[in-house]
Amino acid sequence: MSTAAENTSIGPSVTEILISDGAYRFDWPLDPAGATALLSKIRAVRRFDESLFLEEEVFDLDPQYRGVNPRPGRNLLERFDEDLAFVEQDRGMVSALTEVLGPDYVITDRKIVCGVPSRSIPNWLKARIEGAPVNNLGPYVKPEYRDVTYFYGIDFHQDIIDFKDQEADFVTVYVYLHPVARSDAPLFLLEGSHVLGATTFPHMLSRKDGQAWLYSSPDGQSVEVRQTVLTGQAGFAALWHPFTLHGTQPDTADHERISLRYLISRRSHSAGGLTAVNAAIRGPLLLETTRMDLAADGSAQIKSNLVRTADG
Repeated sequence: MSTAAENTSIGPSVTEILISDGAYRFDWPLDPAGATALLSKIRAVRRFDESLFLEEEVFDLDPQYRGVNPRPGRNLLERFDEDLAFVEQDRGMVSALTEVLGPDYVITDRKIVCGVPSRSIPNWLKARIEGAPVNNLGPYVKPEYRDVTYFYGIDFHQDIIDFKDQEADFVTVYVYLHPVARSDAPLFLLEGSHVLGATTFPHMLSRKDGQAWLYSSPDGQSVEVRQTVLTGQAGFAALWHPFTLHGTQPDTADHERISLRYLISRRSHSAGGLTAVNAAIRGPLLLETTRMDLAADGSAQIKSNLVRTADG
């Protein structure tokens, strides 16, 4: 099968697409064999089932809501550096990142993200997380398995959510390691939502007809945005701006959804097409407060989830 690098056509540049849509989908998958090989190695060392989770009474003895995601030295993907060339050295990927971020771009974070299927989540945990906007399962996972990020659906959000007081100087790259259909917790992405700039989570969204949403910002601006569902084959890849709204519904398949998530930054604010993308944004480029859904201890204090109402 052809790779992204081997299938290029004359059309809008990556930068132009990011200016209009806030996201760029590669026309062809990265090397599917490379994706499949990495997936096999990951599954050989990790069971993505109910054995991941703490017992309810153990969790209640000492709830930990912060510091439960992968970090340097506790990141399963660090075992597989040599298996990531199909992403990091793909000519189409390198070309796109160089255009947007400049030739000296840097990978600032990379990790495995798992959409956990409903059948693998204990009943006691389902009852606790029902309706929450961000079902990051890290707090409920045994400490030895917190080298992967586990989700059971997450409402529409911006990736700047984790970076208060930081300007939009990076993009997210997402890669599916196996075919992802509608039941596999694919990403729902709102094209054009980046234009209002950084806004605080939860975001101001209301459904319109079909796949359209009305998105508003606190300063009174509004824009109609287009929903697209990112399904695809092994090696499917996309990148998006940190202000582009996206989320997932819970995984309703009988297996987990395994993907790679990269954050990739520019070194100079004058480098690459990201400068032009940011110049077209009509709202703030950074926020002091990025989210309002958490209590002081990091637990969820809001029960609301719009992406679960979205049609695929």
